[in-house]
Amino acid sequence: MGFSDEVKAASEQIAAAHEITIISHIDADGISCEAILSQAIARQGIPVRSVFVRQLEPLTMPQVPDDSSFKIFTDLGAGQQNLLAAKGLKEKDVLIVDHHVSQPGEITYPQVNCLPYGYTKMSAAGVSYLIAKALDEANIDLAKLAVIGNVGDMMARETCGLVGPVREQIVEDGVRHRSVKVCKKDLNCYGTATRPVHLSLAYNDDPFIKGISNNPDGAKQFLKKLGIVQQTSDGRWYVWEELSDDDRRQIISALAQQLIANGESVDRLLAETYRFPDEIPRTPLRNAQEYATVLNACGRWTKPAVGSAILKGDRGQAYREAEHMLGNHRAIIRDLLQYIIETGVTELEHVQYIDVGGKYPDTIVGIGAGMALSKLNANKPILILCEVPEDKNLLKVSMRTNERVIARGVDLQQAVSEASSEYGGSGGGHKIAAGAFIPKTAEQEFVNRVNRILGEQFARTGAGNR
Repeated sequence: MGFSDEVKAASEQIAAAHEITIISHIDADGISCEAILSQAIARQGIPVRSVFVRQLEPLTMPQVPDDSSFKIFTDLGAGQQNLLAAKGLKEKDVLIVDHHVSQPGEITYPQVNCLPYGYTKMSAAGVSYLIAKALDEANIDLAKLAVIGNVGDMMARETCGLVGPVREQIVEDGVRHRSVKVCKKDLNCYGTATRPVHLSLAYNDDPFIKGISNNPDGAKQFLKKLGIVQQTSDGRWYVWEELSDDDRRQIISALAQQLIANGESVDRLLAETYRFPDEIPRTPLRNAQEYATVLNACGRWTKPAVGSAILKGDRGQAYREAEHMLGNHRAIIRDLLQYIIETGVTELEHVQYIDVGGKYPDTIVGIGAGMALSKLNANKPILILCEVPEDKNLLKVSMRTNERVIARGVDLQQAVSEASSEYGGSGGGHKIAAGAFIPKTAEQEFVNRVNRILGEQFARTGAGNR
């Protein structure tokens, strides 16, 4: 059975169900999955309810209802099938829609997973959309949501744009529906709909541009020298998407010259980006990257249903609530980033790590890890540990790295899964970003074990920390 066969079979299972419960993850990808499938199912006239969990683990399994509904696990479940079996869920009553590494248990549940078919740049929202479209071709309006989920799960990061079936089918569906606009050679930069241009440039470090990255004043002077008008007559700062095509081309050309002058590659200067013409300009819903940040803020602050409501069109109370959470989200992450930099990490041969204790919510430490990496030793993965509020005997582990380290043979998912299982914990994720839960008593042994596993990964490709 091929991937398309699995998608079709899943749509048939859903269409035959009398009542459905969706159990989904709380990040941008998981929230997008839920919004896609819950709408597609409701349009079939099937009663559907949703439950969001931050992870499938023994602590959260009681949130999965003990009822007769058909249960769809989205953006999770592939690696936790043993927990589904322990819950007493039968094979015929479950569908897993995921893109993580599958770890079958005593029962192998029906699953639609793009990973075994080599689609490594497709998130669970992409899989969910293909199922929704198989249910009814009219669900093409949900392609936009799948684009947001994929971008939010970093599927476009390494390749500076979405690729494979996500680009060829899902993005093109969004373009045909006129809810997605593709910008093929856009600046590879965050905040193009909401940040003043100089801040978008200054807060971007991929690629790192000397004199501009991490230097707002330097970025402002750079634009001034080019003769770019940065403010309106009433003092409002322009954002990137408001600039003329000529101004954007001039800035990109000058940035390329700056990179070349410093002996740096221009490969990551441009990216394909995805805008949403049906959204209001100068709002974070205007492009896929910033929209995904809104969803992540909702999920990380325990309000994923608010993110789902926005995806379903709520621009009133839900959006106002999300704006408030987004502001709080950014403030706490800035504080976490400052704490990591000022406190400092402990460097081992192949990993750098820090334990932030209970100072920050366990739902945001992974984001902080990713942001801190560019300001630390980017040649080593970063590992952050923090307390789990519901169980003081557990620690949550978040790991992040970058594409350059991945190219040298590193696989964080394999490292944390292997190490955590040796100490009675559990973990999973992706090569570039992974997480785990471990007993608090095993902290130092776990860190040392991860360090050794990373060393083995580097050694297999003959790569050190250069």
